[in-house]
This record gives sequence, C-alpha cells and structure tokens, in this order.
Amino acid sequence: MHTVFRIGEIRKLDKESPLYQVDLKLTSDDDQQLRRLTDCIREEVDDSGWYRMGKLLLKIGQFDKAEELYTALLEQTSNDSDKAHIYHQLGWVKQDQGQYKEAASFFEMSLEIYRKTLPEDHPSLANTYNNIGLMYNNMGDYSKAVEFYKKTIKIKEKALSPDDPDLALSYNNIGLVYDKMGDYSKALEFHEKSHQIYEKALPSNHPDLARSYNNIGGVYKNMGDYSKALEFYEKSLKIREKALPSNHPHLAMSYNNIGAVYNNMGDYSKALEFYEKSHKILEKALPPNHPNLASSYSNIGLVYDNMGDYSKALEFYEKDLEITKKALPPNHPSLATSYNNIGLAYSGKGDYSKALSFLEKALSILQKSLPPNHPHIQSESPLYQVDLKLTSDDDQQLRQLTDRIREESSGSTGWHRMGKLLLKISQFDKAEELYTALLEQTSNDSDKAYIYHQLGVMKNGKGQYTEAASFYEMSLEIKQKTLPEDHPSLAPTYGNIGQVYNNMGNYSKALEFYEKSHKIDEKALPPNHSNLAISYNNIGQVYYHMGDYSKALEFYEKAHKIYEKALPPNHPSLATSYNTIGQVYNNMGDYSKALEFYEKSHQIYEKALPPNHPYLATSYNNIGQVYKNMGDYSKALEFYEKDLEITKKALPPNHPDLATSYNNIGQVYRDMGDYSKALEFFEKSHKIREKALSSNHPDLANSYNNIGGVYDGMGDYSKALEFYEKAHKILEKALPSNHPHLATPYNNIGMAYSGKGDYSKALSFLEKALSIRQKSLPSTHPIIKETKDNIDYVKKKM
Repeated sequence: MHTVFRIGEIRKLDKESPLYQVDLKLTSDDDQQLRRLTDCIREEVDDSGWYRMGKLLLKIGQFDKAEELYTALLEQTSNDSDKAHIYHQLGWVKQDQGQYKEAASFFEMSLEIYRKTLPEDHPSLANTYNNIGLMYNNMGDYSKAVEFYKKTIKIKEKALSPDDPDLALSYNNIGLVYDKMGDYSKALEFHEKSHQIYEKALPSNHPDLARSYNNIGGVYKNMGDYSKALEFYEKSLKIREKALPSNHPHLAMSYNNIGAVYNNMGDYSKALEFYEKSHKILEKALPPNHPNLASSYSNIGLVYDNMGDYSKALEFYEKDLEITKKALPPNHPSLATSYNNIGLAYSGKGDYSKALSFLEKALSILQKSLPPNHPHIQSESPLYQVDLKLTSDDDQQLRQLTDRIREESSGSTGWHRMGKLLLKISQFDKAEELYTALLEQTSNDSDKAYIYHQLGVMKNGKGQYTEAASFYEMSLEIKQKTLPEDHPSLAPTYGNIGQVYNNMGNYSKALEFYEKSHKIDEKALPPNHSNLAISYNNIGQVYYHMGDYSKALEFYEKAHKIYEKALPPNHPSLATSYNTIGQVYNNMGDYSKALEFYEKSHQIYEKALPPNHPYLATSYNNIGQVYKNMGDYSKALEFYEKDLEITKKALPPNHPDLATSYNNIGQVYRDMGDYSKALEFFEKSHKIREKALSSNHPDLANSYNNIGGVYDGMGDYSKALEFYEKAHKILEKALPSNHPHLATPYNNIGMAYSGKGDYSKALSFLEKALSIRQKSLPSTHPIIKETKDNIDYVKKKM
C-alpha cells in the first residue's frame, strides 16, 4: 500500500463485544485498499490480528494504546500460552515507558507460566531471564540483575557452543553489572571470558574486540590500577585506529577513556591532550547539542578543576550544562552530574553558597530519578557534607562521586550511540522507535538531518527502500541549506541514496547518486583513501547488477588497487575485493579467472580468520558456485558441504545463512537431475526461512521459486505453478513494479504454462518478464536474449 497513516483512538464498540474500533488518519481520502483494511480490522476476531496490532503499537511508540489493547486481550483469554505472551508484551510496554518495576513484574508472570510446561533450563527461557535481569539493572538492583543474568548464562552455556558470540554478550552484560556493584574481580572474570570468545570468533581488528579491551580497561581503572587500564585502553584504541575512519565517535571514546586514566594519575597535560582529541572528533561527528559533546566539555572542565584553574573549569562545565538542559529531561541523572561539577568548581573558588546551591540541585535530581536504595543518595553520600566545610579530602570524595555518576549515566545520555548500536545489531524496530521519539523532541535542523539519515538506514535495513530514500532525501535537503554542494559530509548521504536505488533495481538513479558521492570524495580525500575504494566498489556493483561486466570490472579493479596500497596483504577487505572481482569473472563465464580470484580471497581468509568464521564459509560457497557453473557437480558439492559444515557450527539453527547453504546444495542436486535430493534440501532451506524471515521477504520467494523449479523439472507443471505463483505474490508486495527480480517469476510461470501446453498464457507471462527486463537492464544483458528465445519457442508452438 505504501501509504502513511497514524493510529488514532482505539475503543470498544460496546460493553459486551470483544471488538474494538481503530481510527486511522489517512494521507489519502480515496485509498480503497486502506479502507478495506480498516473494515477488516473492525470485523476481525482472530487473536493473531490483535497481537500483530499490539506489536505495531509498540513499534510506533504508542505505549499507552498498546497497554490498553494487551490488557483487553488478557481479560478475554483463558489460554496459558496466550497469557504468557501477553504478559511478556506488557513487560516491553512498561520497559518502554520507563516503568522498570512493573516491566519486571510482567516478565516474571510470563516466566511463571512458561515454567509450568518447560524445564527451568529450556533455551527459550534465556531471553526472558535476560529481560528481567535488564530491568533490575535499569532499576539499580544489581544483585537481582546478576541473579537473572546468571540464569541466562546457565541456559546458554548448555545450549550454545562455548565460542558462541551470543554467550560472550551475556558474559559481558553480567561483567558490566559486577563493575557497577564494585565487585571488580568478578567483573574482570566475566569480561575476560567474553574476551576469550571474541578473540577466537572474531578477526583481530573487529570492533567488538576493541569494546572488550575497553571494558577490561574500565574495570582496571575503577580498581585504581591505572597502568593496566592504560594497557587495555591502548589495545582498544589501536584496533579502532585501524578499523575506523579518523573522525569516528568510537575513536573519541577511546581518547576520552585514556584521558580519564591520565586525569586519575594526575598527569593533567596528557589528560587534556587526549580529551581534546576526543572533543575535536565529537565536534565534527555530532550535532551541536548532542549529550556526548556535553560530556566532553565536562571532562575537559574536570581536568582544569584538578589543575586548580576553577575559572576555566567553570567555563567548560557551563557549556556542558547548557547542552544537557536542552538535550535531556529536567530530572535526568546526567543533569545532576552537571550541577555537581559546577558546585565543585565554586567550592574550589571558595564560593560556598553558590557551591551549596548547585550541589543541592544535583541531590534533588538524584532523589527523584534514582531508586531510594541507590548508592548515590544514601546517607553517607559526601553531598551532605558540603554545608559544613569542604576540605580537600571532601573534594576528592565528591570528585569520585562525580566520576561514578558520570560512568553510570553515560549510557543514558548517549541516545544516538544507542541508536547506532540498535542498527548495528539489526534491531530495526527498536531503532525506529528511538529515532522517532528523538525527532519529536528536537527543533534543531542539524539534529533532524542526523535523525532522518538514521531513519533511512533503519528503513533500508528493513528492506523498505522507498521510505529509506524518502528519509535520506529529507536529511539531504536540510544539509543542502547550509552546506556547499561539494561538502564532504554530503558524500555519505548521496552514497546511501544510491544504495537504496540499487536495492530497488533502479540502476540509473543509483549511478547518479553514487557518482555524486564519488565526485565529492575525489576532491576531499587523498588518492589512496579507503572511502574512495568503497566509492569505486559501489559504482562497480551497479554495473555488475546491470550485466555490464566490463564496466564493473573496471571499477572493482580501481578499488582493488587502493586496497593493495592501503592495507596489509592479509587484510580481510583485500579478500573481499578479490571476491567481488571473482564474481564478475564467474558471471562472464571465465571460470578459471573466477577460481583464481576466489582462491586468493580464500587464502587471506584462512590466514586472517578463525577456522569456523562465516566469511570462510562464504568463500567455500563461492568456489562451489564456480564448479557448479562449470558442471563439475561433485566438486561443487564438496565446497558447498564445507560451507554448510562451518555455517552449522558458527550460526544458530534458524539463521538465514544456513538456509542459503541448504539452498545451494539443493541447486546442485537439481542440476544433476536428482530431484528428490534437491527437494529435500530446498525444503530444509524453506523451513528455516519461514521461521527466520517476515512473510513477504524476497528470500522466501526465492525458496518457493526453487521448489517450483524442481516440480517443473519433474514435469509436474501444476505443482510448479503453485509455487511459482507464491513467489510472484511475495515479490509483487516486496519490490517496485519494474524490479528485474520480478521478471523471474513471470518467466517461470510462463514456461510452466508452456509445459502444460497453454501457450497463450505462457506468452502473456513471458512478455511481462521481457517488458520488465527491457526497462531495467541494458539491451546487451544476456537474460534479455534468453527471454526472447523463450518467447520465440512458445510462438512456434502456438
């Protein structure tokens, strides 16, 4: 439908009826499809429809309406399984409303029901235990958080391989809680367990390894072992300097952490050096009222405070306060930190009445925002001592308190950092909820441009390409008001718009935006910069999809030359570059060249990665594909099975990549004419995709298409048509009307009708396929000739 609407009031039709009326505000008054949808919702009594509605309300931030709906559903059901699900969803409602105690209560009610039918260590309980732990962590009840995180770990240790990164994440979570509790030996124990897994599972320059070193460094810092803290923070920095661009916020974080250690060691000149490096990055990377900029001003102020330059300290603390008041709600703990720091500076200047005024503001906020048993507001807090006399010892205590508050609340202030994390881990619905809320709260154009951009990233990740393009273009429109047309910060936005059009199959538009991005990068960057290589790769990819392989090769090779100069010989990005060139040769039918490049890629991966890394599986898959294309099916099976072996070890049993591995083996058996074996593997693939993907995901269409192809090969054209039409139905919903992938089911349906002898229907579908391909692909593309040949064949039969 692609129509935007807002959900209005939700109300019961009458007291006796279980039905609710949902008011929708439409963007178009004459949209018949949406009217029909509204009518269906009014009439629908199937519970699953209401559960879907509840999820939608949660996703769009309508928490009160979601609560109203789930409460009504709860009153109407007597089924325990339904109750458990509803309690769980109500837990998320309360979590999203910031009501952590109520959230924990609902998650626990859900857990209680599940425990009646499931053993205590059943894998499906792990997430519920984790969610309860998270709620207690948010409430500051760390012992309870540990209790539930331990239950999560106990289940995962039984259910997962000891080197599974998901287990590392759980160890990391409990380590962070022990750190907050001040149990540093326990924190170290779990962070080191997490780190050992990441070292085995990830390449040496992976950002998660940097984060792991950073967490261990943080524990040593809190223990006062500053030399050890520096050692781990510098390891983290070393990875980030290699893996990230020079203005990446995570680099700023590393510089900041090292600055904090030097500050605690009393080496204030070094502390200032690193804090200013961090600040310089944040000024470029963040909008002017971002909370992380406030923290940066605060840190620099703290150094001047420690140096005894209280006027300078106040200058930076007040910049921090100015941003924090704009960016955060009035009772946020980070605002308490800002008031606290200003109070300390006035104390240092001997202005105790002003000091007391600011410190009391800090205490007032903490009493409102933190639970009553929270360590920061217990009676022994040094905040209560300020009105007596601020001795140097008391100052040190207050500074330590400030540090603790800052560390505890830093995650709360970094909303944009949280959004990026949600996108990175593919939590697109949660990211949408967060960025939509931030958008409603800001009137700053720079902030809006950033949020529109991130919403574009989110929509692209969800496969909603039209909406993604719209958000990117809104971001671009704001930036273009204040920046020259060739400003470097516009290049990523042009590149992202290009990526969306590429995903939509609109290759001419994709090229237009990729070339705009490339033009800016060429002016702004040195000739061997890695971003230029990415730019060449993007353009090469469009030509590859258009079937213009010589052009694709030209741009891929330009990218490869940069990587060869800029990267060490065993860098994974170099392997990826060999791989893309191999793909072009494979599609050109030059299989010896394809093998040459795929094997170069594979050699790097074997040296750089652990033996069960998913990239190695991809490499085996690519080599298998070449052998399949060469008709060497035994060799193809050998490499596809190596791919499958790694994928089964490295990924959970319902991961979409595992479906791809089964699918590829199925294709080999199909090409060998072993249709029963082909069907076995295609159905394994399909079973995973049905569980792992949304009902309209294009990969599901691919599954239906492949199963249809087997029945086609067996001469069962009616069965083939049944599956081809399922594939077509999905792709019609998921893709724009002229996307080249939509031509595939038209072609297949046409050939199935031809097999049945219904040549007029066959011709109709084949002509639809040809029309799409002629609009979206260059006239020289081989698939166009193949489609024309199919049409000629059918016409001769008529």
